[in-house]
Amino acid sequence: MRILGSASAYRSFAGQIAAKAKAVTFIPDYKLAPEHRFPGAVDDAFAVYRGLSAVGYSSLALAGDSAGGGLALSLLSLATAASRDGSVHRPSAAAVMSPWTDLALTGDSIEARANADPILTRDALRKAAKLYLGEQNLCNPQASPLYDDLTGLPPVLLHVGEDEILLDDSRRFAERISSVGGVAQFRVWQGMVHVFSSNLELFLAAREALDEIREFLRSHLTQMSP
Repeated sequence: MRILGSASAYRSFAGQIAAKAKAVTFIPDYKLAPEHRFPGAVDDAFAVYRGLSAVGYSSLALAGDSAGGGLALSLLSLATAASRDGSVHRPSAAAVMSPWTDLALTGDSIEARANADPILTRDALRKAAKLYLGEQNLCNPQASPLYDDLTGLPPVLLHVGEDEILLDDSRRFAERISSVGGVAQFRVWQGMVHVFSSNLELFLAAREALDEIREFLRSHLTQMSP
């Protein structure tokens, strides 16, 4: 997340995805708020992408969950734009799980799924957004990728649980990609909660979700190492 967590904490989950996709994987340990507010995490993520591209990784896919999923989508737009002048390789795809794409919290599901979601609340998200952005614009497209220009993005896979208040963050992002002619694979998992796919021991759906992510990534990654 943009306010807590670490690269080491994600080694197991990222390792599961890497093993299934048979892909070399890098987990960035980016700056966290409130000590390092926006755009610290975005700048760090983009620096990592530039570095991987510079050393020869020409087939790069992005992945992330929750706030990290939103960060992955912000990076997707930045890297896609930068690739147009040849400064980095164009991203191949992005797979995101329960991404937070709208820090302004305008999705209908914020209220409509409030009683179903056992993990997230509007108040908790509002406080997290404040820690991350301070007084900056909640709709800044690099912080809330839902508001970015999504024209020309590589294919995006979005998984989200039916019982989470961020449902519409994925739904609307997928709809916006489709509206500008892009490719978005959008899947709502019935009865599932926020980032359910990380609970491999608890949910059969989590294992099925990672199998779908594996197939998506392997279909778009053409080079695993420089």
